[in-house]
Amino acid sequence: MSFSDYEAFWSARYRDAGDDYLFGTAPNKFLSSQAAHFGDGMSVLSVADGEGRNSVWLAEQGCAVTATEISPVALEKAARLARGRHIAVDFVAADVFNWEWPDAAFDAVVGIFIQFAGPAERPRMLEGMKQAVKPGGLMFLQGYTPKQLDYRTGGPSAVENLYTEALLRETFADWEIVLLREHEDLIEEGKAHAGRSALIDLVARKPTGR
Repeated sequence: MSFSDYEAFWSARYRDAGDDYLFGTAPNKFLSSQAAHFGDGMSVLSVADGEGRNSVWLAEQGCAVTATEISPVALEKAARLARGRHIAVDFVAADVFNWEWPDAAFDAVVGIFIQFAGPAERPRMLEGMKQAVKPGGLMFLQGYTPKQLDYRTGGPSAVENLYTEALLRETFADWEIVLLREHEDLIEEGKAHAGRSALIDLVARKPTGR
């Protein structure tokens, strides 16, 4: 897809939800389980943040949060959520496939269900995310594994967009892998993610010398 195709696709999905939030307003379950890693003064980048549920939660933990998103509809709803919770987030309209990623700018980078990226785009996106982390900082990813195609409770229908343990181990071979696990769980994230799901979680730390 081109930039305009992605923007139109996601804006239509978020617009069709009306005043509701497509993925709900509560933070992702995996991300909230990692709360001990977040705190006052931390700088965090939330990639393809959607309607703000994760970035707003991160800001509520005391973090200084930047959130990228391609859809202006989602950005408007995210800003509304932040205002309603009396929280400040720096929302940035960005195409993550062609964004000028900052260099070593954030204590943590978060990517929750960013599996719109296929094999052609994914390496560039993940390298950009890695670049944005400060030495010694952390990356948090959650996605679906290929088994999710059996459940069809969310996520892309293209198997090549899904994560495997081998893929993430290879991608982060030059980092310390703090947590990497495949598991199944019941998730309830709005109308778009609901039901038994095949998941994979990653927490990885960037080497201090890089």
